[in-house]
Amino acid sequence: MSSSTAKIVKLDLKEPFVLKKGEVLEEIEMAYHSFGNLNQNKDNVILVCHALTMDSQCCNIEDKESDDGWWSFMIGPNRPIDTNNFHIICVNVLGGCKGSTGPLSINPKNNEPFGRNFPQVTINDMVRTQNLLLEQLGIHHLHAVIGGSLGGMQALEWSVAFPDKLDKCIAIATGGRLSTQGLAFDIVGRQCILNDSDWQEENKQNDNQFTGLALARMIGHITYISKKMMDEKFGRKLQKGWKESGFNTAFAIESFLKYQSEKFIKRFDTNSYLFLTKAMDSYDLASDYDSLAESLTRVKCKFLIISMSSDWLFPPEDSIDLAWTLSKQDKEATYANITTNLGHDAFLIDDKEVAPMKNIVEAFLG
Repeated sequence: MSSSTAKIVKLDLKEPFVLKKGEVLEEIEMAYHSFGNLNQNKDNVILVCHALTMDSQCCNIEDKESDDGWWSFMIGPNRPIDTNNFHIICVNVLGGCKGSTGPLSINPKNNEPFGRNFPQVTINDMVRTQNLLLEQLGIHHLHAVIGGSLGGMQALEWSVAFPDKLDKCIAIATGGRLSTQGLAFDIVGRQCILNDSDWQEENKQNDNQFTGLALARMIGHITYISKKMMDEKFGRKLQKGWKESGFNTAFAIESFLKYQSEKFIKRFDTNSYLFLTKAMDSYDLASDYDSLAESLTRVKCKFLIISMSSDWLFPPEDSIDLAWTLSKQDKEATYANITTNLGHDAFLIDDKEVAPMKNIVEAFLG
């Protein structure tokens, strides 16, 4: 029978952790969830890396009726990532706000929350702290690392940073770096926060409900869904019961974006959003090498690269370029493009259009 665990672990650091950009963290806690049983050889572990605003609770195998678990349709008993066979670990990223060390954590130097003074973290820092946690748990090798979007970047980084530690890498709706258009949306979103007068007041740093964060989420959400989905679901329909007031409209798409932003600011920390989007923007798989091809010469695992046909945050050509570069390096890489109108977030939605993704992942994991 599958089991599940949720813990926060203080890393047993032999010395302060030096971040890629040079700053130092003297203490680090990592929050994680695990699902399924670890076998005797500890060789059935799959690390699931979460997307930008998700957390370590990737599924809920105890209560099938619960909404908890952002990937429950993918992970669990007899599901594509089968907890009857695999031990699943999902870690809240460094810089996050769901238990791992981040802006909400107490700075041991002054016993106050880090807030905006938290050091800048990178995808590489996230992966290295995940590795430290796994080592501390006695897990030295992974059957697979899988993730979508920001999680896919982590999966790719795992393949380069620790090439001997994983057999398979599954990168979904992601790329070796974010496009200029993607950068632009993130930059405008952060500017909404940075120019929010409430956020600028230090004494309000623990109040997450900033107008700036809500606006940033609205901008971000536009990139997560496709134009066709917007047209089909909302079009120019008006929201029943809404009346125009000032410059507000009664368009259904406006009420949808406001609803999504209001939900989001109740569960996510403003400063974490700033640091994590900056980490995503800064990531470039080839940054320490002369080219993407050179960065991939060191990888040893098998790859599954999956794109979503209507994703314009990480368009299919990004995944094709990655898979093609791997194949030219004589690496074993499988590429699949899922035909869907659901946009970037399709990999998070349990829909018949995404059923092929479930089958492909299940087959690849073996």
